[in-house]
Amino acid sequence: MLYSPDTSLFYSSIDEIPSKTWEELGCGEHVYFHPNFLKSIEKNHPEIQFSYIILVDENKNPIAFASIQVINFQIDDIKNDLELLIKKLKNLGRKLRVIPNKKPLKLLISGSTFISGEHGIFIKNENNKKIIIKQLAKAILHFANANEKLKIDAFLLKDFKNKSLSIANELKNYNYHPFSVEQNMTFKLDKHWIVFDDYLAAMKTKFRVKAKKAFERSKEIRIEEVTLENIDYQLPQMTTLYQGVVSNANFNLGTFNLSAFKDLKELLGENYIIRSYWLDHKMIGFISGVMNQKSLDAHFVGIDYLLNREHAIYQRMLYNYIEIGINKKLNTINFGRTASEIKSSVGAVPEDLTIYLRHKKGVKNKILKLFLQRIQPNSFQQKFPFKTKKNNEKL
Repeated sequence: MLYSPDTSLFYSSIDEIPSKTWEELGCGEHVYFHPNFLKSIEKNHPEIQFSYIILVDENKNPIAFASIQVINFQIDDIKNDLELLIKKLKNLGRKLRVIPNKKPLKLLISGSTFISGEHGIFIKNENNKKIIIKQLAKAILHFANANEKLKIDAFLLKDFKNKSLSIANELKNYNYHPFSVEQNMTFKLDKHWIVFDDYLAAMKTKFRVKAKKAFERSKEIRIEEVTLENIDYQLPQMTTLYQGVVSNANFNLGTFNLSAFKDLKELLGENYIIRSYWLDHKMIGFISGVMNQKSLDAHFVGIDYLLNREHAIYQRMLYNYIEIGINKKLNTINFGRTASEIKSSVGAVPEDLTIYLRHKKGVKNKILKLFLQRIQPNSFQQKFPFKTKKNNEKL
């Protein structure tokens, strides 16, 4: 289905977008905006309604792209270390009728449901990004009004870095409210690290000892590269382990279908990394990651929590991500949200990401602003494992 307002085109499937449009946008170099990547996510998640917006100039030339997903979001799925506070916020939201009592919240998301970061909106460099954001806000509202059967309750645009806020804050003029959730943990690789031992040498004694203990506790683990040849055998076990991680998560917009791994591995080859962790003949964990230009984005992991402490599974995984980054001569590792403290203990630092939210109905949207002001990211004790801060700031 295609709608065509003055400045935007709407598509209900990646397959509907002409190849010429992709060529003119020139966004294929970015993994998350490659049509085959987007098609894989769309194909493997039929429970989500995917749509795509192409913004055009006065000559109908494409100048920006945005992916949108409509999901049923269950507010009761939010968990938090501060359970009492979250319970009070949920109750307050229901009393004010911002949050539905029984039915899920119908949420339109612009951005990636499954990945932290600015991976939902692509703008060609020569265009005014503030104008593009305004056009996108109008296009999203038009989409919602033109699809009344969807009964969308709210719009969410995610995740904007601090350097992008001067642009994203234009959304305030369209009644969007900014708020912060858990910070994204990022790791900068020192260009002087040639091998993993160089990373260990840069650490303070306490953290280097901790790393060596983790390797000692995990010495019986066998790490296997997951390939197109062996992925079918391993997927069921990985899915079981991933479900354990999902059930322990504080917050999820959606559950990733690991069947997409096969498509992504076929599409990206060596740039999509999957490794499984074994004790004897039992899989006890896996990691996955996307190499996007000079960055490694940790994608999804699975862990046998019953064996995690004894064998330091998760800690070993974090070191393996760093080892991959060093070996591939990358600049950064994006570890994503959650488990912030242990990630900081290996050298990751928090990066603020801002989300913009608005309710479709004006009165409820004003109440929503008060509700969002009470939401605060989880605090954690930041660790500083390197001998000097400078060691982790070099590229």
